[in-house]
Amino acid sequence: KLSIKDLHFDGVPVRIYLPRVPSASKQRGVIFFHGGCGMFGSIRSHERICRYIARNSDSVVVSVGYRLSPEYKYPAQTLDCLTATVHFLKTAENYGVDPDRIIVCGDSAGGAFTATVCQELVNRRDIPKIRAQVLIYPFLQALNFNLPSHQKNAFVAFLSRERTVRFILKYLNKDTSMKEAILAGSHVPESMNLKYKKWINPDLIPEIFKLGYKPPLPASFLPQVHEETKELFETRLSPLLAEDAVVCRLPDTCIITCQHDVLRDDGLLYKKRLEDNNIKVTWHHIEEGFHCALGFFGYGIFSFPSASKMVNHAVNFIK
Repeated sequence: KLSIKDLHFDGVPVRIYLPRVPSASKQRGVIFFHGGCGMFGSIRSHERICRYIARNSDSVVVSVGYRLSPEYKYPAQTLDCLTATVHFLKTAENYGVDPDRIIVCGDSAGGAFTATVCQELVNRRDIPKIRAQVLIYPFLQALNFNLPSHQKNAFVAFLSRERTVRFILKYLNKDTSMKEAILAGSHVPESMNLKYKKWINPDLIPEIFKLGYKPPLPASFLPQVHEETKELFETRLSPLLAEDAVVCRLPDTCIITCQHDVLRDDGLLYKKRLEDNNIKVTWHHIEEGFHCALGFFGYGIFSFPSASKMVNHAVNFIK
């Protein structure tokens, strides 16, 4: 049902999935950024997901093979995603795609790249506007690792709380010995904590998600760790820290969160920020879902029902 081609968009490798049956009118386009902490994953690892989205939403899907860290230093990953997106927005009609119906989608770190790309393009006048964004269990902030979901899912398989911070430090080519200080919050000066409290705060999480939550003891600030990890506060890494002037101009959004996921509250906090800025949000919460479940999609008996739910929620939103 699909014609599949490997191409380069301004030097960035992409795989494009085109429905074989010609459409009477121009089709919608979906740009997909795979997850994997910016260090793992590939076009191939998300092949089944992209084929399914293309077939079932009758869309042209572009899967982006951005360069991986640590071989290519941050922010090469975000820049590749941005380059491929801008190229597709400008050339969509060559692929039978309506440039005003392009949706950006990603899971985990790919969700972070999706959020960042949408934020960085809000002020561009020379290209069509992105129609919508789909964030599947996205990573969105590196300020606070003591939110209710971090506590509740600290030791969950695939992505524990400790592993999350270790991966971020590895992604940024930083010394992983700073992990404990960051988990405690010692990398954040008090002034910054006060500034971002209005957006990143356990009080903003609905009560139903806070059962058993214990506020952590305040950590002493370590200026040296802060200096070493300043990238953690850039909106390219922590899109949740973007100013309201940017957030209020974002496209319609679909957010998918999972109950058994350290990053669950990142999605919940971004949902609240978007809604506070009058952005239309469609939210799906998968009770039995966990981080990385999507990676098993389409593998027969090894596939989890939660993975199918996520992909189908995304497809229905895209349609």
